[in-house]
Amino acid sequence: MTVRGVDLTPDGRIVARCSRGRVRQSIGILHLPLPNPAPEGAEWIEAYRHWAG
Repeated sequence: MTVRGVDLTPDGRIVARCSRGRVRQSIGILHLPLPNPAPEGAEWIEAYRHWAG
């Protein structure tokens, strides 16, 4: 899966716009699995997860 971008939904959630082949899907940042080692910028996702509780 590749994250193609990030969007803010009308209800205020942050979602990652993901794709794999022809399949496209938006996944909530709180539910997005991160690889190990985490990519550059992953600290922002972790901070948001902490803030969202």
